[in-house]
Amino acid sequence: MEDKDVKTQQETAGTPEIETAEPAETETAPKKEPKKTKGKKSQLEDEVKALTDKLTEERDAHLRLAAEYDNFRKRSQKEKDASYQNGRADAVAKLLPIYDNLERALQQPTEDAAYKKGVELTMAETMKIFESLGVTVFGERGEAFDPNYHNAVMHVDDETLGENTISQVFQRGAKLGKKVIRFAMVQVAN
Repeated sequence: MEDKDVKTQQETAGTPEIETAEPAETETAPKKEPKKTKGKKSQLEDEVKALTDKLTEERDAHLRLAAEYDNFRKRSQKEKDASYQNGRADAVAKLLPIYDNLERALQQPTEDAAYKKGVELTMAETMKIFESLGVTVFGERGEAFDPNYHNAVMHVDDETLGENTISQVFQRGAKLGKKVIRFAMVQVAN
């Protein structure tokens, strides 16, 4: 038995214990790791590209929204200005009949000097108000006829006046800035 024990001791002493599972894992693990790293790298690149695209889309959407807001703000300001101008034009249009009546009253002969002076002062004050609002009254005898400002209701053959010259004014016109509030009604010489 001793011989058997010695042989067993020699056999076990001469052979070191080797685990076969570990070397196999270490040999295959490094080969698989670079593949996983390469896969992770392309996956990260894809995620970065997707995030970059998303950020670009969101930035474009933000810029479009900012541009729309700016356009809205400008449009609102224009509408507000136009509304103010239209309101002024409407108010002046409603005052023009008063101006016409004062003008007719000044053309009528009267013996009452105080009455005439009162009408003149009222007309002067009306003209000051028109000037402060930016209203220009036009349409005088002798002016050249312009269809953009004058409405010819009659024509007359008059050799003393040139062609397309206003010979008589029935109602003066008014404009606010460049906007015509009322066309002048005139008689034109041919």
